[in-house]
Amino acid sequence: MNMEINASTRLTGIIGYPVRHSLSPEMHNAAFEYLGLNYCYLAMEVKPENIKYAVEGLKALGFVGVNVTVPHKQAVIPFIDVIDEEAKFIGAINTIKNEQGRLIGYNTDGKGFIQSLKEEGIDPSGMEVLILGAGGAARAVGYSLVHKVSRMYIYNRTEERGMELAVRLKKMNPEVFFTKNLDYCKVCDMVINATSAGLKDSDPLPIDADYLTQGQIVYDLIYRETPLLREAKQKGCKVIDGTGMLLHQGAEAFRIWTGVEPPVKVMREALLKRLRE
Repeated sequence: MNMEINASTRLTGIIGYPVRHSLSPEMHNAAFEYLGLNYCYLAMEVKPENIKYAVEGLKALGFVGVNVTVPHKQAVIPFIDVIDEEAKFIGAINTIKNEQGRLIGYNTDGKGFIQSLKEEGIDPSGMEVLILGAGGAARAVGYSLVHKVSRMYIYNRTEERGMELAVRLKKMNPEVFFTKNLDYCKVCDMVINATSAGLKDSDPLPIDADYLTQGQIVYDLIYRETPLLREAKQKGCKVIDGTGMLLHQGAEAFRIWTGVEPPVKVMREALLKRLRE
């Protein structure tokens, strides 16, 4: 990378713990370099007990903004001045912008998810969908889809959390239901795994492949081919991993910080190169 860092370089980055595995620095720095923007993106490891000081330090150091990853997406909320409506609903922030000393919190995951569907030529309007999970990722996806789909089912191992998400989404679309019956999966057009099951190949499947049917869209938010996607492919489903969502949530953060249209092709190439390593 041939970026020149100088006294005028504007700082962005990602805070998390751990964060050294993050794919975001390559993606954003490639975009800054391509557009000739004097910005730099850093990965910054922040222990949970230091999160307050880290967020306050963004103002003191003049950061343009940062991404936020685990375990800080909820912990940063008390230290943010203004929270976007989508981030409020999700209850988690993954992007902060420093606007002249005011920190504004966003969550770009839902927009990233929808954009990744568009790239695959998929319009979720009128679909019936099943979301597996009820954490931050499930809330982001649910929020992004709730006004588009005809019906949504939420399935979660912890009934209380799944029910809570379904009730909140139901206020925006009466055809949202919590279910403990995975037979509903068979009538859905799209099944979305928003759980962490599949991060390791030894993990149990988040849903038994017997519930999947040929022609369904099976989307796993984990950004590699998981055992679920391999099983779904064998059943004749259209499979999508989370790489596109990762790319487009990052592109949306880039847009928020710079006000410039992100070079998505360049960001994708940098991301895929890192994933191949």
